[in-house]
Amino acid sequence: MEVVDMLNEIYKNFDSILDHHDVYKVETIGDAYMVASGLPKRNGNRHAVDIAHMALDILSFVGTFKLQHLPGIPLWIRIGMHSGPCAAGVVGNKMPRYCLFGDTVNTASRMESTGLPLRIHVSQPTIKILQRTDCKFEFEKRGETYLKGKGKVMTYWLTGVTGRKYNLPTPPTAENFQRLQQDLADMIVSSLDKHRAGKEGFEKRKTLSTRIRWRDTNGNLQKESSPEYFHLAVTDSPSTFL
Repeated sequence: MEVVDMLNEIYKNFDSILDHHDVYKVETIGDAYMVASGLPKRNGNRHAVDIAHMALDILSFVGTFKLQHLPGIPLWIRIGMHSGPCAAGVVGNKMPRYCLFGDTVNTASRMESTGLPLRIHVSQPTIKILQRTDCKFEFEKRGETYLKGKGKVMTYWLTGVTGRKYNLPTPPTAENFQRLQQDLADMIVSSLDKHRAGKEGFEKRKTLSTRIRWRDTNGNLQKESSPEYFHLAVTDSPSTFL
């Protein structure tokens, strides 16, 4: 429920941001949020501009978002952008949806998956469109990036707009990304341990240990494993806590 509540709060804020841009929310797939512009109504080169502004607004919001169940833990997201032709239409009889098809959709997904946390990963076709508009977007060249089914392609980081201030969070660099991931994992474990310790103060609780002991073939106790993330406790009431 904590994950569902978190995604619900994030998606509601994303939905609010979309109201200020000429974009279309296609769907959410788990923790992925898919948006398109230039359809179902064409808008020329404005599609890239609106998606870029929307991405910067979303990234700015993420920098201020606080996880209710994990205070102090930062929220990391990846954003990918790509431009190109696609087919679109309503399919199915039960719960019909307006769906997008084509290589452009796949490439946009690859741009997201090959990006880095708190970065807006942009393809070269989108950059060329943005450069033909009056908006002065700021971007950095990332270099050649391998995309599945595409090989190596030139990609960029979108960093802002000239003359406009965005309160963007500082992204981790590629060099210290793994170290920051470990720090984040340690923070999560620490927060969960504190959360668990607070619940252990209740009286009349029978607790199942979070440390697992295993025995060898002779039945001798050997060692304890690392603490599990989840802590199962059973009280006198019929409720079960995770």
